[in-house]
Amino acid sequence: MGFTLSNQQQLLSKIATGTGHGENTPYFDGWKAFDSDPYHPTTNPQGVIQMGLAENQLSFDLIQEWVLKNPEASICTAQGAKEFKDIAIFQDYHGLPEFRKAVANFMGKVRGNRVTFNPDRIVMSGGATGAHEMVAFCLADPGEAFLVPVPYYPGFDRDLRWRTGVQLLPVACESSNNFKITRAALEDAYEKAQKANIRVKGLLITNPSNPLGTILDRETLKSLVTFINEKNIHLVCDEIYAATVFTQPRFISIAEILEEEDVVCNRDLVHIVYSLSKDMGFPGFRVGIVYSYNDAVVNCARKMSSFGLVSTQTQRLIASMLSDNEFVDRFIVESAKRLEERHTKFTEGLEEQGTTCLKSNGGLFVWMDLHKHLKEQTFEAEMALWRTIINEVKLNVSPGVSFHCPQPGWFRVCFVNMDDQTMEVALERIRHFVLQDKEAAVVAMKKKKNCWQSKKLSLSFNHRRFDEVNMSPHSPIPQSPLVRAT
Repeated sequence: MGFTLSNQQQLLSKIATGTGHGENTPYFDGWKAFDSDPYHPTTNPQGVIQMGLAENQLSFDLIQEWVLKNPEASICTAQGAKEFKDIAIFQDYHGLPEFRKAVANFMGKVRGNRVTFNPDRIVMSGGATGAHEMVAFCLADPGEAFLVPVPYYPGFDRDLRWRTGVQLLPVACESSNNFKITRAALEDAYEKAQKANIRVKGLLITNPSNPLGTILDRETLKSLVTFINEKNIHLVCDEIYAATVFTQPRFISIAEILEEEDVVCNRDLVHIVYSLSKDMGFPGFRVGIVYSYNDAVVNCARKMSSFGLVSTQTQRLIASMLSDNEFVDRFIVESAKRLEERHTKFTEGLEEQGTTCLKSNGGLFVWMDLHKHLKEQTFEAEMALWRTIINEVKLNVSPGVSFHCPQPGWFRVCFVNMDDQTMEVALERIRHFVLQDKEAAVVAMKKKKNCWQSKKLSLSFNHRRFDEVNMSPHSPIPQSPLVRAT
């Protein structure tokens, strides 16, 4: 006997039968399109190129070089096997002390050693996804909310809302001012929540921004700190792209702002989410970090981390790698250099065909403006264009509507999860699409013009016949005084 949908809904929880994960949204639909028809230069050259996944694959040669030189870092090698038992049975949810120390050291180096981090405040989790959910569980109850500037990472709807019951309320940011966060927009969002009787527990920001690739300047960060301090709400800073900033202005961490003399803030309200998925390119290792200035949050989060610990084998490898200061310093510099080179190549390739992006200097993606290719300025037209790009151009790019962007026509395009040859193929496909779209627009314009001229000629001809009849001495219709007046 099979189960009907109704049976399933009665037998399972609302989470199990609901759609809160977001798997059926355009953001994840693009991934499915790639998975069903993945591009390969020889076996499937007409397949979909993955440009919807923010993976940093530009510096793996440096990682592999280090691993080969340091085989003892892994307990699965002859050189490291002597510690296999001790690492295999270690299960303290505080994590290996050397791991927390190494991560704290790396976080400081990524921020130019302008601030230091206390290893005792490092709480690990299963990637940034687990870290965000853990923070949400610690700070808010079901029905309460975080303010989030738009556009924002689609995964936040899953990470912070799905299992916690927390709401995310948008803070309006417009393309007219490059999507900057303003105090007026924050106040407006907060006021709307108050009127709706929704308790705001915090403000969530990403710096550098996903999907914009931009960074928050010092004055904006100070303004945010002032805002949360006045409202007595939390500030959660997602800084997982900190080491991807490749040109000036440099990245400024919220940790630096808290150290400034003229900044007054209750530090218990500030929390940082970090990860090695983007800066090091290790999403599969699931190394997520919560760094909180609040003792109660650290203690609670550490208990919650039992549900998503980083394996001790991974901790040991990471501890060894990130404790190598010479390697870390070289990696940070070389990674930024390669990111800048790839960003320049990709954006210049787009500009050659008249496609522009929001100016940015961080992240693993660009925020591409395709609004002029929309048939009309609506989100329905954006989705129609996105389907064309997925199904015909064969590129998985992410539509702005997935990021809650307030204006249609923006797309996030990842450019460092592929080699140089694949990037060139992607650029060529975009060039071909833009050229075809321009040609179609010209043809449509000519048809419209010819149609208008035909109608005009027809109207002129009919008007002449009317005049002939009207002026005829045999016409039974008296002449109009308006005709006579001309």
